[in-house]
Amino acid sequence: MSDSDLLLDVRGLSVDIGQGAAALRVVNDLSLTVRRGEAVGLVGESGSGKSMTAFALMNLFPSPLARVAAGQVLLEGRDLARLPAAELRAVRGARVGMVFQDPTSYLDPLMPVGRQIAEPLRAHGRTDGLEARVLELLDLMELPHAARVARQYPHELSGGMRQRILIASALAMRPALLIADEPTTALDVTVQAEILKLLMRLRKELDLGILLITHDLAVVAETCQRVNVMYAGQVVEANEVAPLFAAPRHPYTQGLLASILSPQSRAHSLFSIPGSVPIAGHWPAGCRFHPRCPIARAGLCDSGTPALRTRSAGADRCLRSDEALAADAWQRKEAAAS
Repeated sequence: MSDSDLLLDVRGLSVDIGQGAAALRVVNDLSLTVRRGEAVGLVGESGSGKSMTAFALMNLFPSPLARVAAGQVLLEGRDLARLPAAELRAVRGARVGMVFQDPTSYLDPLMPVGRQIAEPLRAHGRTDGLEARVLELLDLMELPHAARVARQYPHELSGGMRQRILIASALAMRPALLIADEPTTALDVTVQAEILKLLMRLRKELDLGILLITHDLAVVAETCQRVNVMYAGQVVEANEVAPLFAAPRHPYTQGLLASILSPQSRAHSLFSIPGSVPIAGHWPAGCRFHPRCPIARAGLCDSGTPALRTRSAGADRCLRSDEALAADAWQRKEAAAS
């Protein structure tokens, strides 16, 4: 793709919570891109900083203490991190839509869903043809009996239907970019598959750029062209989906992939990465993954701070990823323990 296809270009994004010496850096030097018509995954365990990254892109932080401390968020060449509040409001909903994890937290229980879908249109000064546009969006969401659905309230709809309402609202102004933050987590498996299939159809039909934020690499495998793996506020590996799944370089990525494999495909039963993501802002020295890493080496991984190094394909943030033992880090640890 050409540079003209570049839609979102995040460069060196850092996010702090708090001010001065008490500030905690919860996202550090994050860079990623999304092109028109492309779905890009941002994946990692809870606490990795994925949702805070999403809030930073739109400057919609859940806390007034959070702020973009450094970096650029370029949308179609405009730096959203530097826009005045009035100009940023004009971008939200119009050029960028957001879909959140739990639709019940974002839908007004006292308002028919048709009116809620129309809210972004009203907010951006569109008053003509609202009803027709709402019905068009409901049809786009593959919801039958659109006129009846528009008159219903959120509690009258299933979880999957409510999520489709949120997507319809996010797309009301025909934005170029959709940020989807864990859009299927609250849904059962069958409905998850339907929502993901819908998002991918919309990507193709609308030439929509999608940043899909999830903890589930299996979801990324089905829906995305490229993926960024995030851990402890940093991207630790980035690549196209197929090569990353075929030959992950970072031990954290390898661990995430091992956790989604069936027990039949492994020598042992269910796998999980030992330990947990450190508390945001209280990262260990050196490589942030080294306390959980099966190939961490004292004096190297706990002292040197690894940069995200570009490879012939993709990039990773492991100081030992070029060594032969890194290719099957977790298998080696399991073999040694058995």
